[in-house]
Amino acid sequence: MAPSDSASPGFCRDCLDAQPVGRRRCSACGSPRLVYHDELFQLTLAHIDCDAFYAAVEKRDNPELADKPVIIGGGKRGVVSTACYIARIHGVRSAMPMFKALEACPEAVVIRPDMEKYVRVGRQVRQMMFDLTPLVQPISIDEAFLELAGTELLHHEPPARVLARFARRVEQEIGITVSVGLSYCKFLAKVASDLQKPRGFSVIGRAEAMEFLAPRPVTTIWGVGKAFAATLERDGIRTVGQLQTMEETELMRRYGAIGQRLSQLSRGIDHRQVHLGDAAKSVSSETTFFDDISQPADLIAHLRSLSEKVAWRLKRAGVAGQTVVLKLKTSDFKSRTRNRRLDDPTQLADRIFRTGLTLLEREADGTKYRLIGIGVTDLCDPDRADPPDLIDQQAGRRAAAEAAMDKLRAKFGKATVETGYTFTTRKK
Repeated sequence: MAPSDSASPGFCRDCLDAQPVGRRRCSACGSPRLVYHDELFQLTLAHIDCDAFYAAVEKRDNPELADKPVIIGGGKRGVVSTACYIARIHGVRSAMPMFKALEACPEAVVIRPDMEKYVRVGRQVRQMMFDLTPLVQPISIDEAFLELAGTELLHHEPPARVLARFARRVEQEIGITVSVGLSYCKFLAKVASDLQKPRGFSVIGRAEAMEFLAPRPVTTIWGVGKAFAATLERDGIRTVGQLQTMEETELMRRYGAIGQRLSQLSRGIDHRQVHLGDAAKSVSSETTFFDDISQPADLIAHLRSLSEKVAWRLKRAGVAGQTVVLKLKTSDFKSRTRNRRLDDPTQLADRIFRTGLTLLEREADGTKYRLIGIGVTDLCDPDRADPPDLIDQQAGRRAAAEAAMDKLRAKFGKATVETGYTFTTRKK
């Protein structure tokens, strides 16, 4: 937000020195990154979002990429996971097909995602968040809501300064940047964090909420995507301000339950509280093929490789899953999902793969697929996972072999030992 016209003081986001209103640069360090707002020191709810997270981590690890457009994704059939801000200037966006992204920015450096590395860095950032407050609600690997009410006694400064100090610490210690949105509710904190990316710090207070929201498109409202926005436009509603002029009962009559959300959020009313993040509901892995695949042997090879990735993640997270889910996408983009509940939870790649294989056998009928994925849901503690199998006498030996493979991979790398399935996939 723009500096306030009031006499409310602000501070420099780089050196944290207090600044009187009206200054363009910090009197202590000369930085132009000053923040002022009438409610700056009263607001306590924040949304923190890492800037172009995957690309930022890759640039941190390879300084030669600093001034180059970077796209995280890969394969002509894949999509963009993340694009750095240089690539975004050329029109590259997340979820854009790779071939379109490379048409828009042919000079881009394309890097395949390294999810384990990103998860590791994401956990570092999250731990720093917990240093600020116990009320951290993760939304994804690289963003979270924080409630800092009551933390001033701990930190001896208001939440706004604590958040600025946090952003500076992440940049100095981890080597990536974050953007901060500070407000009185989740909805506007999330909106604020998107306003000045990258390295943003934006504030939306109660007094200005209605006026701030009025000229913005209806897609600003949480839950209004392109399809619903088109419905609203057909009804002559394009801006949030138009929603503000309508009665809640009328919006509910027209649009059902979402009508109440439209009415409340358009007025800056959001009663959702920050709560401790829910545990993940599933663990999965999928891959999009370079060319469509119909041969069962090829599909099975990929299924085994993905099953091993899922098992590895389960073991690292200290959870097990009881329902195996197979996901397929045909060449004409139609999805097929099949699942089977196990008698006992599992962490084993062998059980995930064999269960997935029984599901795949029914679908491997010559249909051409562009994507395959495998995962587990109904997550729980691993205490009950993988008891001895009294029917399959070889299951215990396979489990022991898998445990030995895990130890070798942990010590020497994942490619140290492979099954025949995954070796075949990698050689292709």
